[in-house]
Amino acid sequence: MLKLHGTGVALITPFNENSSIDFPGLEKLIDHVITGGVDYLVVSGTTAESATLSKTEKKEVLEACIKFNAGRLPIVLGIGGNNTQAILDEIDDTDFSQIDAILSVSPYYNKPTQPGIIAHYTSIADHCPVPVILYNVPGRTMSNVTFQTTVQLSQHPNIIGMKEASGDLSQCMRIAARMPDDFLLISGDDILTPSMRVIGGAGVISVLANAYPEIFKTICHGSLEEAKLAAFRLLDINPLMYEESNPVGLKCLMKELGICGDTVRLPLVPASESLKERIKQLLL
Repeated sequence: MLKLHGTGVALITPFNENSSIDFPGLEKLIDHVITGGVDYLVVSGTTAESATLSKTEKKEVLEACIKFNAGRLPIVLGIGGNNTQAILDEIDDTDFSQIDAILSVSPYYNKPTQPGIIAHYTSIADHCPVPVILYNVPGRTMSNVTFQTTVQLSQHPNIIGMKEASGDLSQCMRIAARMPDDFLLISGDDILTPSMRVIGGAGVISVLANAYPEIFKTICHGSLEEAKLAAFRLLDINPLMYEESNPVGLKCLMKELGICGDTVRLPLVPASESLKERIKQLLL
């Protein structure tokens, strides 16, 4: 899966002021990130506010992304949740003819044990017609996919990678030391991407690449020195993307850059005036 090396951009879903999907804004966003040099698109991930999209809207967004992409880049589709059977049903209801892989977040709220996580992902991987990328983000799911679990799941022939957003570089190193040679260890933390490259990471699935794809092209494909310096440029603005929950800060930034509006769906609300001012001051 060399085509999934480098920068995958976790696309936001632009909304109009009435909260309907802004399809012209989505097209502008896709052209922006492709022109900027990202390597693949991630559609309907958590950054896309997929939890607030209806089944019909998810299909419409996917169809629009396929149309606007026009075959230029691989597409990874977010299909995850905390109801294993519902995920299998969604897989059955999805046309995978132009999808290269799925990204599936570890179950949230339920807080399954490690055997439960293994059984969950094994069911998905056995059922899915395209490869599966795991996604560990304990800050949102309140449970960690341990390195032992990741290594065990990496042996499944249809599980090709892990988006690691635990922020624990030691855990990532333990995965890297034991994973198969063709397994994709993907950074889920924009700032840690150069460090992940050093230990054998395959790139990043990025939030800030929506705004700054050129910087992530350098982070993923430049020399390690260039990657380090590029990541340093993001040190101040990166935490503002999460201060009032993702993608509130990002959508504020995208509005400032003139790419799309800053509307988010409830229960999220737009950035506070304080956050807006600080983001404006740190525009790159």
